[in-house]
Amino acid sequence: MTAKVVFHLPQKFVMDFEQRRHLEFYAKAKDFLQTRGAELHVVARDIRLCDPTFRNWRDLLNDVDLHIIENGCVQVPNALNAAIAYIPPYWHLDGRGVLSNSAIGRRKFRQSTVNFQQAMTFFKAMRRQYVVKRRSRYNQNRAVESIPKGAIAVFLQGRLPQQQGTAYCTTEEMLRSVLSQANGHPVVVKAHPLFDQLEDIKVIHRLQAEGYEFLASDANIHDILKECALTVSFNSAVAMEGFLHRKPAVLFGKSDFCHFAETVRNPIEFPKAMVAALSRKAGYAQFIFWYFHQNCLSVQRPDFGQELLQKFAQTGFSPRKLGLSGT
Repeated sequence: MTAKVVFHLPQKFVMDFEQRRHLEFYAKAKDFLQTRGAELHVVARDIRLCDPTFRNWRDLLNDVDLHIIENGCVQVPNALNAAIAYIPPYWHLDGRGVLSNSAIGRRKFRQSTVNFQQAMTFFKAMRRQYVVKRRSRYNQNRAVESIPKGAIAVFLQGRLPQQQGTAYCTTEEMLRSVLSQANGHPVVVKAHPLFDQLEDIKVIHRLQAEGYEFLASDANIHDILKECALTVSFNSAVAMEGFLHRKPAVLFGKSDFCHFAETVRNPIEFPKAMVAALSRKAGYAQFIFWYFHQNCLSVQRPDFGQELLQKFAQTGFSPRKLGLSGT
């Protein structure tokens, strides 16, 4: 029996996902698969497929078809979770989860095994696309702003890390830890442009009222990253963008790029982590190349379709099982 491919997308995007830039993967996959005769269904995603505390996934998915779940955390043999891998056009397509839960976090990064020239070519291209153009996944202020040189840049993420169970402390605990142990570094704090800004702003105002001195900024992240000494977050994509500026990262949460960052599981560990992070001087190009080029799927690669089929085959769905022609 021929298996179908089922896209599980947020309900509000089911009808127009092909026009949504942040869902480009699904539009590209649909075009590739349907030209080869695949039977493809697009359904409204059950939010429980994104709930890390839910485990009865079989109650929500049939065991015959291949399920692709936007921002999912499903771990069953016939499902793959998908999400933008921090920086477009790269995507996770992963049987374990996405972002902090992706399988990349369990893989070994060995800098010495990465071809330096290939890595540097890739790294420079990424810098031209994002650093030089001052672009990011989310809209940024275009005006250039002055940032204290050598600052610790703290990027807040609203309630999301706590909701997803990836944070090792609260936002306030992280920020207090940095402010009280900054060792003379100025501190710049930026709230997330989309998620729970009000909650982040309440924390910022509370600490300012207590007398903590820091700059709360809405500057373009590339202005901040250009001048800062290191980034601090739970597991923000900004840490990856910081690597494009050759700036080290300290993380207060679980991540799948922990290979190249210092992780703090208790706020009192921050000074040690900061010293270790600031000692990093090389390897940024190799890590960016290894993470994105070797471990993620790019929707802009000419061989996107073949890489997609390879991912499907690894999950047990060969072109023949999906009834595909011309592959």
